[in-house]
Amino acid sequence: MISKFVREQKRYTQENLRNIFDCTAEKTVAIIKKLKEYGVLKAVKATDVQKDMSDLIEKDIEVIDVEVGENEHLYVFTFVGVITVLDCILKCYPKYISNVAPKTELKQIIKVLERYNSKEQIIRMYNDSEEGNSFNLLSVMIYLLNDYHENGAYTNTQDIIETNGSGEILWDKTINETFTYLSNNRPYYPELFTQKRINDDFDYFKRIHESIISICSRELQDADLLDLFDILPVEVSDEELDDFRETDYILYRIQNELNLQFNTRKQLLLKTLYAYIAHSSTLVDIDCFTMFGTNSFNLVWEKVCAEVLDNQLQTPLGSLPISLANGYNPQDLLISLIEKPKWNGYTQDGTEFQKIANETLIPDLVSIHKVNNSHQFIIFDAKYYTIQLEQGKKLRGQPGIVDITKQYLYQLAFKRFVNDHGIQDVQNCFLLPTEQQGIIVKGYVSLEMLDAMGLQSIKIRQLPAEMMYSHYLSSEKMDIGLLYF
Repeated sequence: MISKFVREQKRYTQENLRNIFDCTAEKTVAIIKKLKEYGVLKAVKATDVQKDMSDLIEKDIEVIDVEVGENEHLYVFTFVGVITVLDCILKCYPKYISNVAPKTELKQIIKVLERYNSKEQIIRMYNDSEEGNSFNLLSVMIYLLNDYHENGAYTNTQDIIETNGSGEILWDKTINETFTYLSNNRPYYPELFTQKRINDDFDYFKRIHESIISICSRELQDADLLDLFDILPVEVSDEELDDFRETDYILYRIQNELNLQFNTRKQLLLKTLYAYIAHSSTLVDIDCFTMFGTNSFNLVWEKVCAEVLDNQLQTPLGSLPISLANGYNPQDLLISLIEKPKWNGYTQDGTEFQKIANETLIPDLVSIHKVNNSHQFIIFDAKYYTIQLEQGKKLRGQPGIVDITKQYLYQLAFKRFVNDHGIQDVQNCFLLPTEQQGIIVKGYVSLEMLDAMGLQSIKIRQLPAEMMYSHYLSSEKMDIGLLYF
């Protein structure tokens, strides 16, 4: 099994991929087809324009049949995370990283992805594709190991009855089955039956759990993934699944155990073990395809920025760090101030009626904070772009005109609220990730016709992704003053 790094949104030729996969041309094509099937690899025309692009435009994607030696197309990964395909491990890192083997950076990003997905409370047991779905072995392995480190091995208990033990006294059994001495009309029992509950170290399901955990640990270690996912190795059993009899019997026993258990963690664990055994395979199996990550890392970047920069869109107006003006309901959310489209129609007799749409403009995040003795009202838009804005070089990788006009409109949507509260300092800002260690004041973008309406030009700030992720993982806020408005 080989383990290689690939870069999101980079254009690769078929020959490039063959060198990365270190395999025959035929196997390279098979891997490409499998990656395309699951939507993590796209094809575009091999043009000079495409070679210089850092983002993928939907209209540029080509639907093609991949053939050996074909060089008319370039291939683009649209995924951040880890993929296993045909005994090959692909570690896909974000497009803004230039390091060709960013193990440390990807390790942090994996933690961000785990936290981003943690609220879903599900295990992604299946990968969806155009042709159906397949078992997501990697996701199941990671869940089992993380669960083991957090909760330990599956346990069942045994009730042990002892004579004069330290457990709870069984009075009915003691009274009915032992001799009683009477003294002054009071009964005395020289022997007491007691009961204590102990863990059964030889429980069938505990042994299966420990066996599978050990197998998963060895396999991820061989694939060089344990360290990437920051998981400690586990070696608590040398038993193989064959030691527990045939697969159908094991599944039968697990199903019966499920019917007896009402503990949520035990039920989820048993179901996961059942799925692992029922789809018994390894990462090196020829037909194994599994992944951990996302096709939409832009949404992850938006979430990170929203938390770290204290998004207040869902905050009640009464809880904002300002003195609320008259005429505003303290219970209303800040986002509710954005006007919704009103559709006006006419009935057959000419009477006018009105319908209000459900959807409207939604900024990524808005933050109000105090600077000295005044307030700043800042409208942020987290943009997952790698912009090239350098003197003497071609402009590329920038947000589009729709993004720009929407950002102006966000300010217009809050203009009345801002004026009613005497806020003089309003800022618009695009937030882009960078692998650099410091915040970069990149510049700004403007439209004169909208500037003439008293709206602010849009600042461009590149934020150190490593710093933003660190704040996100530790649930810390960033000082907005560092953005130098």
